[in-house]
Amino acid sequence: MSTASRPLATRRQVLATSGAAAAIAFTGAFTELFAGTSAARGHAGYGPLVPDPGGLLDLPKGFRYRVLSREGDPLRSGEGPVPSNHDGMAAFVGRRGHVTLVRNHENRVTGKIAVPTVKGLTYDPMGKGGCTALELDGRNHVLGERVAIAGTAVNCAGGRTPWGTWLTCEETEDKAGTNGYTKDHGFIFEVDGANPHRTGAVPLTAMGRFQHEAIAIDPRSGVVYETEDAFEKPFGLFYRFLPEKPLGGTGSLRAGGRLEAMRVPGVPDLSAVQETGTSFEGIEWVPVPDPLAAETAIRFQDFGPKGITHGQKLEGCYWGGSSVYFVSSFAHSAEGSAADHFGQVWRYEPKRRRLTLVIAFGPDTDIQLPGESPDNICLASDGGLMVCEDGGGAQHVFGLTRGGEVYAMARGRQNIGTAEEPEWGEFAGVTFAPDQETMFVNCYTPGTTFAVTGPWR
Repeated sequence: MSTASRPLATRRQVLATSGAAAAIAFTGAFTELFAGTSAARGHAGYGPLVPDPGGLLDLPKGFRYRVLSREGDPLRSGEGPVPSNHDGMAAFVGRRGHVTLVRNHENRVTGKIAVPTVKGLTYDPMGKGGCTALELDGRNHVLGERVAIAGTAVNCAGGRTPWGTWLTCEETEDKAGTNGYTKDHGFIFEVDGANPHRTGAVPLTAMGRFQHEAIAIDPRSGVVYETEDAFEKPFGLFYRFLPEKPLGGTGSLRAGGRLEAMRVPGVPDLSAVQETGTSFEGIEWVPVPDPLAAETAIRFQDFGPKGITHGQKLEGCYWGGSSVYFVSSFAHSAEGSAADHFGQVWRYEPKRRRLTLVIAFGPDTDIQLPGESPDNICLASDGGLMVCEDGGGAQHVFGLTRGGEVYAMARGRQNIGTAEEPEWGEFAGVTFAPDQETMFVNCYTPGTTFAVTGPWR
């Protein structure tokens, strides 16, 4: 079944006074993104961005930032320097009312500053990625900073569990003997930021070995949904993991379970769907033949005569209301996709076995300007959403209101290019403190973690 799409506010209209170049229009049932967020309000953002005299982060008037951590600085634990490539992140209630912030480091074998190896927390000594954990007091002062897991690789995104741990995802398929690794990579690991030795460095092998991006957990059933960001055709799949011990708490995912991939009947490539509101009933879940991909990467495996459904750049994933939402950041036909798009958000309803394209992104000016390629998404303090974009040009965190308005919340000012050809590091890992009074966000490079406070609605 399909319904006609309706245009919503364009970024040019909303950001006209913000000093940020607008480059996007949205179509689709925008309010679908806010399922389960009854507190969401419609407002036009927080005003224009004010240039930062410190040259790090532009914010609206009344907001301020604190730099919590920068790559190369010493970890408070003395374990080594703060690693590079700050990526996915989540905030948890810590001890004594503190906040525990768990942060991914998407380091490859040739990364800048590796996550230091620590006894009992290192999976593969040749892996340069992992997670660090920060302990913050009520005023966002850093009380501690330490390694939470090491020896992993390309830790991109992940997701939180209902029992307060972080699932960090390796975005690689490299096996032992490749790039110097001593163990297979491409797994999910559970991380307890407050007590890392409780979770250690144990791969959750039953959840599959592939180029993981993000996860979301159904809080009612414990089913884990997983996105795959494969870099070449055939592109990634959308998975669900049915754990043997659903919602069993820390360590329960080690008990194993069944991994399945989504098949949309008659749709081998999600990019071919262009009209928002298009729905598909009777979604099928097909058992993955070899979750460990011992010989063949999962997306190449034989899923039977009906095949399987692929999608380019499957990235952000979150649970809202009674549905799971996942993001396809873009699709390029020149790279092998069935059609081009500048970003899609899909909703899957488990009870109805229904998949719907709820948002389509599209340029209304220059695609090189900010606007395309939605990536990390999180719920904001006012019940709206915050989106980190992974596109070209200036880099922003954008707010999205329930009414369909888009506004600039932050703009990066750290130029990693030249004066003649400036370039800015992307944002990643946007998340809010448990009390909703602080927004945490990373600049990927140079690796910088910010705490943003102000008059949140």
